[in-house]
Amino acid sequence: MLSAELRDHLIRIEALVVGASAGAIEALNQLLPIVPENARIPLVVVVHLPPNRASLLPQIFAARCAACVREPEDKQPVAAGNIWFAPSNYHLLLEPDCSFGFSTDLPVNFSRPSIDVLFESAADVFGERLGCIVLTGANDDGAHGASTIRRRGGLVIVQDPNSAEAKQMPNAAIARANPQLIATLPEIAESIRLATRAAP
Repeated sequence: MLSAELRDHLIRIEALVVGASAGAIEALNQLLPIVPENARIPLVVVVHLPPNRASLLPQIFAARCAACVREPEDKQPVAAGNIWFAPSNYHLLLEPDCSFGFSTDLPVNFSRPSIDVLFESAADVFGERLGCIVLTGANDDGAHGASTIRRRGGLVIVQDPNSAEAKQMPNAAIARANPQLIATLPEIAESIRLATRAAP
């Protein structure tokens, strides 16, 4: 059960960033359909992708989700009520004016898009009003970014490594970021439900 303090933090965040790698589709399939059509905040998701082909994730999840599932364009505003997936072969950043930015800088943790790049740029924009979720994955991407979010007063949620298809990414985030919640996917789904509750 979520503590009162955690529930209060969840209902105060203004954006949620999510990172996943190996096992991502199965994990996200338990989480993203929770997001309501008129969610009050945006969700921005980075999944490690092959660099040589376009992502199919927006199409896959659009059929499963009530919220609008989209791939952003460079300089597009980060609008609430959407689930945004990072495109293939670009780092996805949040800019100070709360728009998306694309970068072709070198891969980070062997990945472009990188979870750390998104998390760190989002922490600069939202500070303590940001929440992040680190899910299953087979490298350390996301740990440094989650640590940055935690230091800025944001909310860090990590999938219980024992429930993850690949434990390395959750273990790294736990070791570096001191998350407020380590949870199974059903518990994370409840957190998403609270954070994204429909706008009045």
